[in-house]
Amino acid sequence: MERYGITMNVKLPVEILKRERWYVASCPALDVASQGETIKKAKDNLSEAVSLFLISCLERGTLEQVLKDCGFTASQLTKRKQPIGYHRRKYINVPLELLPNIGGYHNCRV
Repeated sequence: MERYGITMNVKLPVEILKRERWYVASCPALDVASQGETIKKAKDNLSEAVSLFLISCLERGTLEQVLKDCGFTASQLTKRKQPIGYHRRKYINVPLELLPNIGGYHNCRV
């Protein structure tokens, strides 16, 4: 049986600080943080933490409200001028895979 779903990549800003022997990676846009012994491990751990956070919000039905509370709004995908300093910022790409429940898209109300 073929599996299907939706895979999205969420691009979020990341800040990395060195604290003694640990690197702390945080995503201030969602107030999520993690750590690791290397920058790569800290970013990987942050990506996993953000993914789990978004999935838990989706499962609880609070994702829309959480994103609104964090200051996000929906927008059209258009070519916009990037803010000053945009290219100097660090980002993580968080893959988010959404799979349908039993019954799949047939239960979708459009």
